[in-house]
Amino acid sequence: MCGISGIVGAGPKRAGIEAMVRAQRHRGPDADGLYEDPEGLAALGHNRLSIIDLSAAGGQPMASADLRYWIVLNGEIYNYLELRSELASYPFRSRTDTEVILAAYTRWGAACLDRFVGMFAFAIWDAKEKVLFAARDRFGVKPLYYHSRPDETWLFASEIKALHAAGVPAAPDEKTWAAYLAFGLSDHSERTFWEGVRSLPPGHALERKDGATRLTCWYRLTDRVDGAWDVRSEAAVAEEYRALLEESVRLRFRADVPVGINLSGGLDSATLLGLVRSVQGAESDVKAFTFVTGSAEYDELHWVREMLRRTRHPSIVCALAPEDVPELAASVQRHEDEPFGGLPTLAYARLFERARQEGVVVLLDGQGLDEQWAGYDYYRTALEGRAAVQAVQGSSSSPVRPGCLTTEFRGKAEPLDAPRPFPDDLRNLQYRDVRFTKIPRALRFNDRASMRSSTELREPFLDHRLLEIAFRQPTDRKIRDGSSKWLLRRMTQELLPASIGEAPKRPVQTPQREWLRGPLRSWAEDRIEAACEIRGGTWLEPASVRAAWRRYLDGEGDNSFFVWQWISVALVEEALTTRRHADPARLRTEGDGSGHSLA
Repeated sequence: MCGISGIVGAGPKRAGIEAMVRAQRHRGPDADGLYEDPEGLAALGHNRLSIIDLSAAGGQPMASADLRYWIVLNGEIYNYLELRSELASYPFRSRTDTEVILAAYTRWGAACLDRFVGMFAFAIWDAKEKVLFAARDRFGVKPLYYHSRPDETWLFASEIKALHAAGVPAAPDEKTWAAYLAFGLSDHSERTFWEGVRSLPPGHALERKDGATRLTCWYRLTDRVDGAWDVRSEAAVAEEYRALLEESVRLRFRADVPVGINLSGGLDSATLLGLVRSVQGAESDVKAFTFVTGSAEYDELHWVREMLRRTRHPSIVCALAPEDVPELAASVQRHEDEPFGGLPTLAYARLFERARQEGVVVLLDGQGLDEQWAGYDYYRTALEGRAAVQAVQGSSSSPVRPGCLTTEFRGKAEPLDAPRPFPDDLRNLQYRDVRFTKIPRALRFNDRASMRSSTELREPFLDHRLLEIAFRQPTDRKIRDGSSKWLLRRMTQELLPASIGEAPKRPVQTPQREWLRGPLRSWAEDRIEAACEIRGGTWLEPASVRAAWRRYLDGEGDNSFFVWQWISVALVEEALTTRRHADPARLRTEGDGSGHSLA
């Protein structure tokens, strides 16, 4: 996993690409690299986190054997060894998956994307035709942002801060902010929280040629899964899916650096641990990391210890305390660039810090099984027709407070009109979560939190082959007799002893609600007051915000999402101010001068 950046178009590029590389050094502290097109039409930058082939031969930007193509890659192609065998005639000079992409693109062009099993965002410059090709993996595990200037200069990077470092104005996109504050939406479209900065959608590729950008969708889950149900027996499905689970985990252990795992107390973590032991054997001793907050109501360490009791896996506990939050939140916000997921993201950030301290560079996580097998309670609620399911889940009450926005600002918010490509409600809801809501948010939060500590996070359960099988399964294989993930439980039940229990399913994993009402009250209140002043008070209506805050402090409701939204407004502004003071030249004023803050 690394940081990539680039500038395409006429004009000087050296200063801009160097600034972008500096801004993303945390993503790849092992080496920096630059490439400049001989005719001055493109520049590529790379920050390397060495994972496969640690030698200098793995450095980037990397050239094809004939020097025509130059690539920068962020991510991993897990089946690169198999593809390398298929491409044996190519004159490889390294042992990297990066060079396998170059060889595959040389032979198959854009069609190579369908052959990759992995997470990736990469760009290839064709030095002969003067064309840039870029692509992002199927579900958007790895990020890619871009910006087009009026002079037709085009910039891209792994993180938005790199674009700002190259001079892209840091002006807020008010439609995105309004949708976030009014509906809780984020990461659901190409728009970002910054004006003029776009995110390449998951499963998309683009071509930049002659000053024009053309986007194409190369992977769409609904194209691979038609509306028909899988009519095979449950045993046949279980055999295929279970084999793919093992292969997915086995492939994601391919690394020349230490690999660890994230563990909580739920079924997904138990499945991951069981698969690790199935792949590596009973003597496996990879380190297992678990975050805790000191709250018996939320911590799952008891169940984790039960999982690990008869294994050789070291259990490493990563603690988050209330007094850690102010400084950690400021640091994480500087890396996220956009609003993040509150205390759970901070807890993960602490976990990644500890992993790096322990010498673990790659971590496996259990994200994705709930969305595949209808593991959340609201899936069952939707099936029963008892309540509409909002885009932000986890509460019986409304998680947002649109009434606390000014009328004009609220009018800029656009709700999510998610497509409904399947004939049944459950799969449409699952598809919404995978493509537009839960998965995109979680992937962005976790990518930035992990890369902040220069660690690579791999998601074995987001292998596209697993999702395609799960999305073909009838509803009663997901929810049966009041039990969610029904077939998944059956096909994985032998992975761990039956005596090991499972932590209760909860939408919230940290005491965010209690801490914001208690030890973090003053800190939160200061942020909320600052948020009320943002944009001259044209976003939030101060009297309404303060009244809602008082009701929250008095114990109203079971959800703190809207409070964290307001805190986020202030955190983003504080992070931008910190960057501006640290290096004013990297955030020089452009245009009308209105843009380099929210205020």
